[in-house]
Amino acid sequence: MGLEEEIREIEEEIATTPYNKSTEGHIGRLKAKLAEKKEELENQSSAGGGTGYAVEKTGDATVALVGFPSVGKSTLLNALTNAESEVGSYEFTTLDINPGMLQYNGANIQILDVPGLIEGAADGRGDGQAVLSVVRTADLVVFVLSVFEIDQYARLSEELYNNKVRIDTEPPRVTIRKKHKDGINVTSSVDLDLGEETIKSVLRERGYVNANVNIGEQVDIDRLIDGVLDNREYLPSLVTVNKADLIEPDYLETVHEDLREHDIDPEEAIFISAEEQKGLDSLTEAVWEDLGLIRVYMDKPGRGVDYDEPLVLRHGDTIEDACEKLGGEFENRFRFARVSGPSAKHDQQQVGIDHELADEDVLRILTTR
Repeated sequence: MGLEEEIREIEEEIATTPYNKSTEGHIGRLKAKLAEKKEELENQSSAGGGTGYAVEKTGDATVALVGFPSVGKSTLLNALTNAESEVGSYEFTTLDINPGMLQYNGANIQILDVPGLIEGAADGRGDGQAVLSVVRTADLVVFVLSVFEIDQYARLSEELYNNKVRIDTEPPRVTIRKKHKDGINVTSSVDLDLGEETIKSVLRERGYVNANVNIGEQVDIDRLIDGVLDNREYLPSLVTVNKADLIEPDYLETVHEDLREHDIDPEEAIFISAEEQKGLDSLTEAVWEDLGLIRVYMDKPGRGVDYDEPLVLRHGDTIEDACEKLGGEFENRFRFARVSGPSAKHDQQQVGIDHELADEDVLRILTTR
């Protein structure tokens, strides 16, 4: 029996087994085994070669435009960047990954127009796994939906989920430490709904015999497996609705209802027309915010503050992160820094390596001679 057939049989057994306390452990073992078989299949596909997409990450952050064929991703890429992605009115126009560079607030943001996804991409259809592997390396996923096909969102989300991409969620707080004896010990900081034997059965299926497991949140079986495997990517996302120029006024409420059905707040979705280049400023601002980028203006001795080319960092970054990005003498000879701006208590505040920076701070780093 081949791996694909084994996967189908396990999926069928999961689907036909009623879920209750008595079957919980069995379903947990099946789902853990299913994850293992899918990994085996993915590794076989990788070892077998085939078409892949190698895109070098450049710039301060990377954004992946995700959508089905002919939703306007290539047109959007061309409108946002200096790329020249092929555009056509028929499906599967984009046959390779097309990168472009969006320059905004002094940052260089790489935008990737990936080939239009089709259902079954995570199982390898249409070079789907190769496409999805590129998405996994991005810092932000932008769902590009047609205003007339909002239900594409659910299908796209499922394909990403099946390829180990978790959207708009944090990694489960599951910690596993192997030990030499005494079996599996489960502790938690919450009153778990999952039974202890179910948790142990999932771990045994993944090869754990002796381990201390701590669970810091309420998890279902799928979240538990995510925590055990620890090979998922957790990415923020935003939704843009293209071809908004074609919406008739009496159809707008239908679009809003369709968005709500998929748990998308119409106020948070970005309505655009890539063709007419409308709504792109709002989209660019939303990309910036969701990436969590900040600008730090360097105060350079003898030259003053450089407001033209800021150092681009992330929310939560410290002076140490700034030194690491600057490299050279800043990493090796740091003495202290002076900061003015939102993160400082006063202008020219003297701070140490652990000081957390904020957007539009002015930073001067002093080094040893």
